[in-house]
Order: sequence, then C-alpha cells, then structure tokens
Amino acid sequence: MEIDVVLPCLNEAGALPWVLSRMPSGYRPIVADNGSTDGSAAIAAAYGAYVVPVPQRGFGAACHAGLLAATSDIVCVMDADASFDPGDLPTVADPVAAGDADLMLGRRSVRGKGAWPLHARIGNRVLAAELRRRIGVPVRDLGPMRAAWREALIALSLEDRRFGYPLEMVVRAAEAGWRISETDVPYYPRTGKSKVTGTLGGTVRAVRDMRRVLASIAAPAPSPAPSPAPSWTAPAPASSWQASS
Repeated sequence: MEIDVVLPCLNEAGALPWVLSRMPSGYRPIVADNGSTDGSAAIAAAYGAYVVPVPQRGFGAACHAGLLAATSDIVCVMDADASFDPGDLPTVADPVAAGDADLMLGRRSVRGKGAWPLHARIGNRVLAAELRRRIGVPVRDLGPMRAAWREALIALSLEDRRFGYPLEMVVRAAEAGWRISETDVPYYPRTGKSKVTGTLGGTVRAVRDMRRVLASIAAPAPSPAPSPAPSWTAPAPASSWQASS
C-alpha cells in the first residue's frame, strides 16, 4: 500500500535533497510549496516529488492543500526542514494501518544541540497539558510527524490555515472520538532558521493562532443534578457492547 507524505514547504532548498532522498519505498512525497523563492519547487520535482503550488500563504494552507492532493488511504504529514528522517515514517504510519490508532503522532526525541529550543519545548508542554486537561487527549507532544486516514482527516473540516492547523487537527480528532496515540521519533536540528521559533514574529503568530484554536474547544456540559434515589432496584438486564473507532 502506497502512502502519501505531505511536506509543507517554504524556502527549504537546503533541506529537500536530504529529505527526499531518504523517503522510504512505498511512500510518495507531496511537496506543498507555499510560495518559495529559493527554487524549492524545482528541487522537489527533480527528486521525484509531486509538487502542489499553494498560493494562499500559511502553514495550514500548505498542509491542507497537500492533504487534498493526496490519493492514498493513509496519509502522513511531516516538516520538510530535515528535522525528521523520513525513514522513521513507518513508526507513525504502521499503527494506523494496523488499526491500533486513528491519529498517530511522532513524539519528538531530541537528537543534537539546538534541535528544539527551550522556549518552544516549554510552550509545547503547556499546550499538551491543556489538551489533556480539557479534552482528555493522552499526548505529551503535538508532534509535527503524524499519520491518519485521509478521508477521515478531510471529514474533520479543519478551518485554520496558519500555525494553528496541527493543533486543530488533534482537537477536532479528539472531539470526534478518535483514538489518538504517540510514539517516539528522533528529532534533529533543522536546516536553516525556523519560521516559528526562529523569529519573534513567527512565535507571536503561532501563539495567537493556537490560542484561537484552544478558544474554540466546546466547554463541557454541566453535570445534571442527581436524581432522587429509587425506592427499589430493578435487576440489570444482560447486555453486551462492542468497541468501535
């Protein structure tokens, strides 16, 4: 079974040759080019990737355009900046294919100095803790490498087209009752400067976008008042149940 891999891309000419050359057999790279000016699209095409031009600016816009261009049953998403090794994609895709998870996240395991700045790591932990508290998502990292069923992802009707897209994916999946899990994947120093944590403006925009997604989480319904205790107890009928995804 071939699996499409969406790679949102903005000026990743320095990273793409390494990333695309390490794509495992059976995985098809889809480079969603978000207006690169450094020749990224041409490099991606030269390495055999399917290139999707995305004129609407924004990380989420690139991710979603790549998702809509994909055709495989299962789709992966990962950064195109060489912070992840594509050889680790089966780690997140296999549990979905086996039916053990509906959305599998790659929990980042840092390899190398500077791979994940401290302020970004702290912010990620705060977000993950907030998700655990508010909607019970059992994750410690909102990992950028992930896998899920393509049609189900599209059906989530994700709306954010900026930096809130990855967070919204997890939130909407949880609200839909998906089984969300995570597994460790190596995380390396990226090639070039991060567009999020590498600049003050990027950090501010990411925080703003993610706050907007968190604000969209529906408040839990208030618990109903307890009913008066019955004067008798009816025998419980025999029943059976079947878990479903």
